[in-house]
Amino acid sequence: MTGQGHPPPASARQRVSSGSPYEPAIGFSRAVRVGDRVLVSGTAPVFPDGSCPDDAAAQARRCFAIIDAALLEAGASFADVVRSRVLLVDVADAEAVSAVHGEVYGDIRPAATMVVVAGLLDPRWRVEIEAEAVVGRVTDVPPDRPEEPR
Repeated sequence: MTGQGHPPPASARQRVSSGSPYEPAIGFSRAVRVGDRVLVSGTAPVFPDGSCPDDAAAQARRCFAIIDAALLEAGASFADVVRSRVLLVDVADAEAVSAVHGEVYGDIRPAATMVVVAGLLDPRWRVEIEAEAVVGRVTDVPPDRPEEPR
């Protein structure tokens, strides 16, 4: 609380919708920007007509296309992404999905997690991807070199 018992001012919240019927039904946004942070919800490989590719790599590409559009609408890009989360339903898809992840983030190299889960909301989905970005003032710093053993 600040001043006369008033809460501190909040940053404006920008909501981004992809038009998914799940957004109003479940009560979430495709992405939310508050200040310099953009959080992109778990993104499934669905086309506007409800269809979805069968192949895991194609599903990952579709997820990234949706994430790209959400980031752009929120004033960000893949270059601003600092965290990626990938959910798979089959560990056998890890190599194909990792290759697509590398195509998107190869030079950006955000912190990333890939986990295998028991299932996703639609049984056709083999992958779901999330992203977090920080807009502006982010620069790459070379990693520290490990010290030589003594």
